[in-house]
Amino acid sequence: MGGQLAIAEALTNRVCVTLTHGLKGVSLSANWMWPAKNSGEDARLYTAVEAVSDFAIKLGINIPTGKDSLSMTQKYPDGKVVYSPGTVIISAVAEVSDVRKAVSPALIDEPDTQILYIAFTSGPSSLGGSAFAQIVGQLGDEVPGITDENLFRKAFEAVQELIREGHILAGHDISAGGIITALLEMCFPTPEVGMEVSLPGAEEDLISFLFTEKPGVVIQVKDADKVTGLLRNRGLDAYNLARITRERVLTVGKHRLDIDRLRDVWFSTSHKLDRLQRPVSHADLRSKNYGRQPLVYTFPKGFDGRLGTLGISRKRSGSSGVTAAIIREKGVNGDRELAYALFLAGFDVRDVHMTDLVSGREDLSDVKLIAFPGGFANSDVLGSAKGWAGAFLYNDRARKALNDFYERPDTLSIGVCNGCQLVMELGLLYRDDKDHPKMHHNGSEKFESAFVNLTIPESNSVMLRGLAGSQLGCWVAHGEGRFRLPEDASRYQVAARYTYAEYPGNPNDSDGAVAALCSHDGRHLAIMPHLERSLFPWNWGYYPVERRGDEISPWVLAFVNAKSWILARS
Repeated sequence: MGGQLAIAEALTNRVCVTLTHGLKGVSLSANWMWPAKNSGEDARLYTAVEAVSDFAIKLGINIPTGKDSLSMTQKYPDGKVVYSPGTVIISAVAEVSDVRKAVSPALIDEPDTQILYIAFTSGPSSLGGSAFAQIVGQLGDEVPGITDENLFRKAFEAVQELIREGHILAGHDISAGGIITALLEMCFPTPEVGMEVSLPGAEEDLISFLFTEKPGVVIQVKDADKVTGLLRNRGLDAYNLARITRERVLTVGKHRLDIDRLRDVWFSTSHKLDRLQRPVSHADLRSKNYGRQPLVYTFPKGFDGRLGTLGISRKRSGSSGVTAAIIREKGVNGDRELAYALFLAGFDVRDVHMTDLVSGREDLSDVKLIAFPGGFANSDVLGSAKGWAGAFLYNDRARKALNDFYERPDTLSIGVCNGCQLVMELGLLYRDDKDHPKMHHNGSEKFESAFVNLTIPESNSVMLRGLAGSQLGCWVAHGEGRFRLPEDASRYQVAARYTYAEYPGNPNDSDGAVAALCSHDGRHLAIMPHLERSLFPWNWGYYPVERRGDEISPWVLAFVNAKSWILARS
């Protein structure tokens, strides 16, 4: 039964993203963790493998790969033997042709919407093996089962079709904590909304109904009657579970649950683990601020999210005559995203490896813009970008090519993340300063990967000109992203700031919450956040629902601005 539920959860976790070939296009990987060769365990393993195989065959999906760890037995000198519980871990992969045809678990703040519950299996709402059973110190006698594989398949395909047709606004599976947990998790990220839950059956069934983890999903819809009718036509039942309210409370019968207080409870386990893994001060700051630093956006005036308005196309062909060079070192991994952003903006993009500069095969003489991408040059063995910088400093040809490029008045440059660290290490922004700003380890002493809020102030930056006054979302991924400024921030050209001064909104404790600096003339930009990885709306951790029709995010303007500046001086 556990193997079937593992497959079911792997699939319901993916049902809210439409799959190109539907259920039959899914492939599973099975990782078996078992204390084999002990009394009765081989028979139990055989039964579990057979059940998993039969279920997959009936769903029409394959298990082409996996692994096993069958020595999960620990023996001690005193004769004590500990068996690991027999477990199968299922991973599911499938082709997705349009990532925009998906819904997130976060509620959409729209009035007059309702929550429907769709069960993927019939049978009792058993609590065996559930999170609820665990917290009351029980295992339970009966676990949910898959009673009808055809029902499961029909429900999966129906939800996929409803998403394709735009009927579903948000969705969440119930396999980790039950219906009540799913509803709360849908409410957590969406401020100023709550739910009023309608319960089926008698009050004594409340616990089983709310906490069972049998396969199923809850979905937010605008027209509950229409969706219920569409499901009924497929032979499926949907229960009208809840309606959206404007009160920050989840009401279940006579019980009123404070959503924000329960979110703190929900987060508390992460906080306790966090305190063991990073400075306690930063763990406490994350706990204090995780609900106080919302993503708040102000888009550039006049930005309509259309490629055509900017005069660019994803199907561009032919040469523009404006060359940008991506300069790579071994270990760099962000070159393709940066190259694509430049190509989309109209640049002819050239791939330049450090060996090309060191050998003299490339001298950058016909290049108008150079871009240093993110990644881990030389695996950060000497520190972030230290080895990369040495390749310029201690090789005559590479050093001359770089110096000649920066001496020209018609050039631009951008360094992103590891590239930003390189620019700062080489002192390329403020070349006459004795003490150049430097990058230090994050204050959290951890690699930080997060989607953060950035504020774009007025500056001389060529690339970020026109974005001033904006507040946008952007990805960060670094371990040494802390700007340390030897003088007051007003002495420098600050091109971007983290919107929030405190961690985790300021993910590295940068002085003045600085996220990017540019040269005094604005031609050269060093930025830690990955604007090139935030190019499309679907790249963002959260993109405004009211702008769901945007083809492109405002970050494309940085690259369009660069090309326009170069053309104006050609």
